[in-house]
Amino acid sequence: MDRTQKRVRKAIIPAGGLGTRFLPATKAQPKEMLPIIDKPAIQYIVEEAVASGIESIMIVTGRNKRAIEDHFDKSYELEAELEAHGKAEMLELVRSISHLAEIVYTRQGAPLGLGHAVLCARRFVGDEPFAVLLGDDILQGGRPATAQMIELYQERQSSVVAVMEVPWDQTHKYGIVDLRDSGDGSVRGFVEKPSPGEAPSNMAIVGRYVLEPGIFDLLEHAKPGKGGEIQLTDSLQRLHQTNPMTAFRFEGQRYDVGDKLGFVQATIDLALRRGDLADDVRQYMIERLKQD
Repeated sequence: MDRTQKRVRKAIIPAGGLGTRFLPATKAQPKEMLPIIDKPAIQYIVEEAVASGIESIMIVTGRNKRAIEDHFDKSYELEAELEAHGKAEMLELVRSISHLAEIVYTRQGAPLGLGHAVLCARRFVGDEPFAVLLGDDILQGGRPATAQMIELYQERQSSVVAVMEVPWDQTHKYGIVDLRDSGDGSVRGFVEKPSPGEAPSNMAIVGRYVLEPGIFDLLEHAKPGKGGEIQLTDSLQRLHQTNPMTAFRFEGQRYDVGDKLGFVQATIDLALRRGDLADDVRQYMIERLKQD
């Protein structure tokens, strides 16, 4: 198939991290399965991928992550129980989870970094362009960010990364993009977690990528970068040297649910968007803040 004809059909969701920022809650359960209200965090990511036209998803897991597979699998016993008690609405909700998309799994043998996690999905992706959605980043806005990025990829036939402005004193937490032209998103280069004094900009990569399969050769030969890990950002810089990339400026709300504050913010904001919870939550918040 000609390169210009290839669709973005597949996505990778790295989910092999240990979740140390949420200990002790993550001692025996994956951080990706921590619920935001009544839905595990990773389901929001899967739903974004599906809403963006993704057909097949590989979740890259690690040890003690079996609960993720169980969540997206069929649950015969639970379904039989709900059906027997006439709970049709709940039954449909449970069944719909196992029908979201074709989801397969592979294990990242050791926590060697995001670049290594992406490399684990090489056989799954093959020679097609693909999306990467990080499980710690929930992006809320109008149209799904991944859908907009796929459209931009099809238009420009170049890899796309999602970026948004962060405070300058936070650049050391992110891969930072040096933009040549903020208007059209043309990229000059990438720097992994620079200190504020070394950062070329405060435009940070926020957990969404649409990439050419050529990234895999670069990741396979990549040397450990910051933190002794295989950093995806380092290989993006090398890919950009031969295949210029585009930055998609995300302007919705981003929640880092791998961070305690971000997790709480997501829970509050998403509750306020739900018709069955919004009024009660808002009233509780008003009363609670009055007490303080």
